Amino acid sequence: MEKKQWVNLGIAFALTLFNFTSATAATTSSSEKISLNSETGAPVFIAGTLTVPSQADPYEIVLSYLREKENLYSIKLEGAQTLDIISETTDELGFTNIKLQHMYNGVPVFGSVLSAHINQSGVLTAISGELTQISKLDQDPAEENAFLQPSSAAAAVTNDLTAKLKKAPDIIQQESPSLVVFVGDGEARLAYSSEVEYLEPEPGNVRYFIDAANGAILASFNQIHQADPVGKDAVSAGTGLLGDKKSIYTVQNAEGSFLLDRTRGKGILTYDAANMLELPGKLWQDADGLFNEAYDAAAVDAHVYAGQTFDYFKKIHGRTSYDGKGARVISTVHYGEKYNNAFWSGSQMVYGDGDGTTFSPLSGSLDVVAHELTHAVTATTAKLIYQGQSGAINESISDVYGALVEGYFDDHPDWLIGEDIYTPKQKGDALRSLADPTTKGQPDHYSKLYLGTEDYGGVHINSGIGNKAAYLLANGGTHYSVAVKGIGLDKTGKILYRTLTQYLTPNTSYRQYQAAAVQAATDLYGASSEEVNSVKAAFSAVGLQ
Repeated sequence: MEKKQWVNLGIAFALTLFNFTSATAATTSSSEKISLNSETGAPVFIAGTLTVPSQADPYEIVLSYLREKENLYSIKLEGAQTLDIISETTDELGFTNIKLQHMYNGVPVFGSVLSAHINQSGVLTAISGELTQISKLDQDPAEENAFLQPSSAAAAVTNDLTAKLKKAPDIIQQESPSLVVFVGDGEARLAYSSEVEYLEPEPGNVRYFIDAANGAILASFNQIHQADPVGKDAVSAGTGLLGDKKSIYTVQNAEGSFLLDRTRGKGILTYDAANMLELPGKLWQDADGLFNEAYDAAAVDAHVYAGQTFDYFKKIHGRTSYDGKGARVISTVHYGEKYNNAFWSGSQMVYGDGDGTTFSPLSGSLDVVAHELTHAVTATTAKLIYQGQSGAINESISDVYGALVEGYFDDHPDWLIGEDIYTPKQKGDALRSLADPTTKGQPDHYSKLYLGTEDYGGVHINSGIGNKAAYLLANGGTHYSVAVKGIGLDKTGKILYRTLTQYLTPNTSYRQYQAAAVQAATDLYGASSEEVNSVKAAFSAVGLQ
């Protein structure tokens, strides 16, 4: 199961936020720049010519460098603590990207991931991510008899949810509990990690950490964010929620026309929940092949906008569907009655109809559809944890690509999110503004970072900081007396896409995000380029340098 995110709900979760500083270290190279977490002293991003050219295996190049930096990382990479390869890929620029999972006695440390880049000459150029510090772990994973069975951990999850929801949840998918090292309040514990997805009494997707010794709930946070018909491919006519005429890719046979687009990846499919709470519902079918009825409009928009988002990522970034492998894009409309939300469930998009006052049907906004499908891209790449600063960056990236996808198709993005579906009786209103986050109560500068516990530590609040930086990068402007030269939508999208897919790690902070964006721009355009200068200025304008 992948991470899921809500569009706009705020739910409380306690967390710790960090402040970050930047320092230059004279170690293996005078160009080495190290960004540090000022509280722990641990590096969150290192960039430069970090090693000499080498023909060695990329993993050995990275490991050799990290062993030289054991004092900096405060970790001894032998015995109990190791780094295992999660993935190794080569990108379009010829860089080898290795993602490494921090392990303790063979057990993964939750959220502790590094992303390293080696160029074509075998030179290590960047390491992104922060290793979680573990002073000691009293429990021994080898002593299996000392721990609960996974089934007991799963039962603890169900019992906790039942208590919180006041009734047993209608679970549609539950991840089998797996052992991790979980660090909370400075203490490392062996824990079972499990994710559970449910629809009633309200939709949710909760990540749980259960103490492996006694079954106590250590932490939890909500992340909620049938066979194909046989027939011929066709292009049908439809009408969207705003009355606009659209062409729709469908499959037609003697029974009618189905909202199944087989021209993109493994398919784009749109379903009807018929105001029920079961997913995915029934594949949308129309007898005459004309999708012009009022009830059709939400499905028309969901289907077309999913296709446009697919096209943007494919044409601009070379990414085929959200997973890069052509995954099916499934949408369900008319979910529930007067349901005021949309979310990525981990396997599909879900859209409510709204109550007509706070929201109209939520599939009627291209930026909302693109926002949610970008969460799916994030879930299959950086896997940003949905809390605190990493959660805010997660939300910001989705907002930014919501605006960029919209701009790709109409050339003039308004840099608003949800303006077509939010408060339909109030013209010009929107969920968020990237141009001026303060109009919706969001901070537009790191000095104004929200430090409370609401909304999982402000994932929908502090996203304003990243949103403003992206807006300035694309459009230019002066903010807090810092002048930024805009570089346009295309370059902004390419820099942030590389930042997301190559450099961000699960527990990314805003400081790491800034350093990663600078490095991504350097990779694409060169260290002395105007694009790099604009990235630096845009983040500086929001208090990050």
